[in-house]
Amino acid sequence: MSVPRSGAELERWLKRRRWARAAIVYVLMLLFSILFLGPLLFAALSSLKVDPLEYPPTVAIPQLSPANWAAAARQGRAGAGDMWWGGFAPGASVPFEVTYFVPDGTERGEPVFTVPRRRPGGGLGAVLVIDYAADHASVSPPTLVSEAAGTHPAGPEPVGGHFVTYAVRITFDGEGPEVSRLPLDVEAPNRQHRYVSSTLPITRLERLGLVASYNNVAPGVLGFTFNNYRRVFDEARSITTGRSLFASWTVNSFIIAFAKVASTVLFASMAGYALARIRFPGAGLVFMLVLFAQMIPGQVIFISNYLVLRDGIFGLSRLWGQPTLLNSITGVILSGLVGAGSVFIMKQFFESVPREVEEAAMIDGAGQWNRFMRVVLPMARPAIGAVTILTFQGTWNEFFWPLVVLTTPEDIKTLPIGLLTFRNVYAGAGDWGLILAGAVLSALPIIILFVVFQRYFLEGVSYGGSKE
Repeated sequence: MSVPRSGAELERWLKRRRWARAAIVYVLMLLFSILFLGPLLFAALSSLKVDPLEYPPTVAIPQLSPANWAAAARQGRAGAGDMWWGGFAPGASVPFEVTYFVPDGTERGEPVFTVPRRRPGGGLGAVLVIDYAADHASVSPPTLVSEAAGTHPAGPEPVGGHFVTYAVRITFDGEGPEVSRLPLDVEAPNRQHRYVSSTLPITRLERLGLVASYNNVAPGVLGFTFNNYRRVFDEARSITTGRSLFASWTVNSFIIAFAKVASTVLFASMAGYALARIRFPGAGLVFMLVLFAQMIPGQVIFISNYLVLRDGIFGLSRLWGQPTLLNSITGVILSGLVGAGSVFIMKQFFESVPREVEEAAMIDGAGQWNRFMRVVLPMARPAIGAVTILTFQGTWNEFFWPLVVLTTPEDIKTLPIGLLTFRNVYAGAGDWGLILAGAVLSALPIIILFVVFQRYFLEGVSYGGSKE
């Protein structure tokens, strides 16, 4: 491509070239973002589905349809007066319709509507005592609402017949507790009756398409859209306390992560400053030990660390009434108060801070501690932000060491170990929606933390006293 000679043509050519380069960079960044965020976005969409294993996968999800949101809101108000989370409460009268296609020449009959005695999933919630909607619900006889002639693409060629719609009402008999779910099964008279549509999308077709099954026909908008997320908190409960295991796992992970972030920022900043600014015998050896500690995998020393926690740090834990630190959050925290990598990051940052800043503070009479706390440490916010993100992410996603230390009871485990429990319990039944919902929830704190602290990665050393 030849370069224009005249000034005006050259300016236009350079402008087009700049725009072309910007477009190329933008497209590449977009492709990389899709590459890295694609799996998370696909998991988030799949977590809304009733069957995440459907093939071929599709993004046309019934849970994201505004028409279904409106229907779910109406059903939730009819069931418990709650358009958001729905339910089935005393005085409820929930309408429901289902449409079938009946081919010409087929004997037409009424479908059978029943409220089954069905648990909301299985696994960890299989042993809990719950209230069943079937113990309080009665279903009215079905009535024919409409009938219209038409064709249905049942095979290679359209089949003639009639579309028939039946309606029932499900009422709450007498008094009783409010139930969170109202399941329903609709059995067609024969297999020639082909299911077409209903008030809410079906959960699954059973018995070769003879039975249309619904997990909840009064869900409310949020209960319909985020059913798997509600199940994450409701179904997995402690047998001893009855509390939500997922909530306990999340709280445990936050406690450990916040404690390790605080201790790491405190000790790493002081150690890094001492190695960077204070001259003392053996400073080089200490720094070499810090570098050496980064090279040792945790799996190499986990047996010795395990024995130390088992004995309560040489018996010191007995001072506060704990003979051992196994199966305790305290043991997990004490075994990782500071990482060698964080000390290295803080040391390298403090060495890049101009010494003139501290010398100016010395002229004003500031001692070593004041110079560190009031002058140097405020300038280290970029490094502290990086250490905070790396420490929180590493602690939040830590799997091996908590798996070794925290074994019983279930309430004491962290979120990654809890997700392993979900996988062991629910994957065998193919219930991946709940597992994906838990995985997406576990990723949210890391995403939020990075969004909050990402600007510190862009700040230079000139932030603070040396900035004009």
